[in-house]
Amino acid sequence: MTRPIGAVTWHSDWMEHAGTGMIHHIELWVPNLTRAEASWGWLLSELGYQPFVQWPEGQSWQMGTAYIVLEQSPDRVAGRHDRCRPGMNHLAFHVASREEVDKLVDQAPQHGWRLLFPDRHPHAGGLDHYAAYLEDRDGYEIELVAPSAL
Repeated sequence: MTRPIGAVTWHSDWMEHAGTGMIHHIELWVPNLTRAEASWGWLLSELGYQPFVQWPEGQSWQMGTAYIVLEQSPDRVAGRHDRCRPGMNHLAFHVASREEVDKLVDQAPQHGWRLLFPDRHPHAGGLDHYAAYLEDRDGYEIELVAPSAL
């Protein structure tokens, strides 16, 4: 859903309060919005997020009371995001099953993501941890985590 600028903003107070300490939103400043929308838009849609607010410099996707913003801000300073420098290393998302993780990993390269730690996949986080670590073309890392096996 695209909302016109000025009608409803991504910080609108009409959203339900989720409780103290819950994530309200995550905002990622990206160097190329079109490229980020292609990779992140695919991923977030696959994970169940819905397009939320769109404006010339950004786009957001919402699930429940939280949303994720991609913005190509004019205030952004030059330089590539580096997950190994101080700051955010990665975002981790729950995924419904191991099969769903595998499906996303298979499709990810077509949407600008590459598998990290392929020699240890899907147990790069440990033998009891089934997950995929993906990196987009701009250096942002995500982790897709399947439920623990019983």
